[in-house]
Amino acid sequence: MPTLAMAQSAFDGTWKIDLNKLKMPDKPTVLLLHNGMFQCTTCVPAINVKADGTDQPVSGNPYFDMMAVKVVNDHTIQETEKKAGKVVSDSTTTVADDGKTAAFEFTDSNTNNPEPVTGKGTMTRVAKGPAGSHAISGSWRTSGYGNVSDNALTRTYKVEGDSLNMSALTGESFTARMDGSESVYSGDPGTTSVSLKKLGTHAIQETDKRDGKVISVAKMTVAPDGQSMTITIDDKLHGTTMSFVAMKQ
Repeated sequence: MPTLAMAQSAFDGTWKIDLNKLKMPDKPTVLLLHNGMFQCTTCVPAINVKADGTDQPVSGNPYFDMMAVKVVNDHTIQETEKKAGKVVSDSTTTVADDGKTAAFEFTDSNTNNPEPVTGKGTMTRVAKGPAGSHAISGSWRTSGYGNVSDNALTRTYKVEGDSLNMSALTGESFTARMDGSESVYSGDPGTTSVSLKKLGTHAIQETDKRDGKVISVAKMTVAPDGQSMTITIDDKLHGTTMSFVAMKQ
């Protein structure tokens, strides 16, 4: 037991994601706003609602059950999501005049933390939408985030015996043994359980599930100097991969 705890001590502490070291998924998001309807065919589950600014029912999403899409002008849309009548997230996306890029900003209250997650980012167009559709239509790849609130970027880890504790300012947390057994994941409506597997003195594999189904597999590797942690995520729901680097605080 003492040997295991010492080997995993490299993870102990608070870590913050460096937005300049994000590698976003290559797979694009496909949107269509045409004839009064808004569609996201790559969302899971797919979205197909009226774009008239009124609340539209959405099923199968653990984070929201209503969605309103408002067309502000021919380059800008606003999205508002609700769960049980309460607004849990909203965003505004504006396509540049040349149609090649888009900027978005968002607020997300889908966590137990009283302070919402806020942020801004940009997207790059991969393919155009059909003729006559709104400028938001087409395929987009997220190119990066220029600003995200600290509560979404930080995680605190602590090894105790053969278990790892994780806590976040968003209210997410878990305590799981590093032997592959499942434990409860708290604070995220879309993640119900987690299992951890020790891969070495500086590496852990995390598997997240929703109602028994694997939704993502992440590998966390602490650098030899203990000052940075590289996290690679295989998103099973969307069929994408991404990676980022967190710095020891």
